[in-house]
Amino acid sequence: MSGWYSTAGPELPLVSQTGDAACDCLVIGGGWMGLHAARRYAELNPDASVVLVDAERIGNNASGRCMGFVIDLAHNPRKQDFVEDIKGNKEELYVNLDGIAYIRSAVEEHGVDCDWDPQGKYHSAATAHGVEDLRRFSEALDKLGQSYSWVETAEIQAITGSKHYIKALHHPGTILVQPAKYLKNAARRLPKNVTVHENTPIVAVRFGTPKHVCETPTGTIRTSKVIICASGYLTKFGFFENRAIPLYTFASMTRQLTEIELSQVGNKQAYGLIPANSFGTTVRRTVDNRLFLRNVYSYATDFKTTERDVMKARVQQQIAFDRRWPELSSIGFEASWGGLLTLAQNGGMVFGELDRNVYGAAFCNGTGVARGAAFGKAVAELAAGRSSPVIDILKTRASPSKPYPKTVTAIGVRMVTAYRFKQAGAEV
Repeated sequence: MSGWYSTAGPELPLVSQTGDAACDCLVIGGGWMGLHAARRYAELNPDASVVLVDAERIGNNASGRCMGFVIDLAHNPRKQDFVEDIKGNKEELYVNLDGIAYIRSAVEEHGVDCDWDPQGKYHSAATAHGVEDLRRFSEALDKLGQSYSWVETAEIQAITGSKHYIKALHHPGTILVQPAKYLKNAARRLPKNVTVHENTPIVAVRFGTPKHVCETPTGTIRTSKVIICASGYLTKFGFFENRAIPLYTFASMTRQLTEIELSQVGNKQAYGLIPANSFGTTVRRTVDNRLFLRNVYSYATDFKTTERDVMKARVQQQIAFDRRWPELSSIGFEASWGGLLTLAQNGGMVFGELDRNVYGAAFCNGTGVARGAAFGKAVAELAAGRSSPVIDILKTRASPSKPYPKTVTAIGVRMVTAYRFKQAGAEV
């Protein structure tokens, strides 16, 4: 169980699917894409019956294990064309802002509690090469007409209470949330024509007309339309097979800090730090007085990780903790966990009608909160026969390409991630 989930309040009433059921639209996957797809399809079709299934507990799936940054513009200064790709960045921004607006409407109009905090994010550097990465990011922001501010050494050290950081760039527009709390509470606020079944994996499916038949461990669901929002697991349904590159990222959470301890972690009640180097350490200080640290990537054979992988990552997170708050880090961590991230070798994504009355969205390639909400909303609108500028943008995206054979990909990912992790140095 992730630390986010364990601190997110009461669980949803567990209702697994049993027996034979029927609906107008079945949404598979209760993460950022699936939850918002179910909500949007139900809003557009208030007389339709919508069923949302998740293989585990909503909020404890991969979506609820992220760091809770709802990002408007992804930060990827190492991508060779990042600064020059103005059209791509503007489209990315447009899509993400649509996702953020849809999440915000859940918070403001439907009362979804998620520790919503629109303070933006700090891109933090601990080394000279980290500062250079921030400079390159600032060039892209300048070309896009984005506002930002530089945070010098004294200020970032006062904000964080850590002498580890030497410079930062503050970029407004990102929202900080408690991801598992949002997912749980948004599921509670879905339209009345949505039925939610957790712990309900789809174990077999027969696509056809006039109904698709989806089997669960204890029953079947017959449906006119299917929307698959199961991240890399979409490939298990017969679409884009063997094109997912599954990675796990890992995080650890402290217990709640005491008043004395809180005085050592800065003068700001909550903040989010994204490392200048993408293989560095991401940090959250939360409103419930905890520290979260995330680093380490590993190849996820068959979409799974092991307890050993989690504990190895926890060692690296302890090192990062020691570097940032050496007088505090002896408290260690209360919880550690991993979360699945699905990439495509070419950065492509899945979006659209995959078969007759079968729709799908998958492969966020990172920064999945805002993207996921936007993709889910858009694929539901497409399934409902609607059009939108976001749909038009997503239809132009490249599909996932075939990676190298699995063994080669696994070795390559491990070698590259190990090299990049070492290269990041003190940014970790």
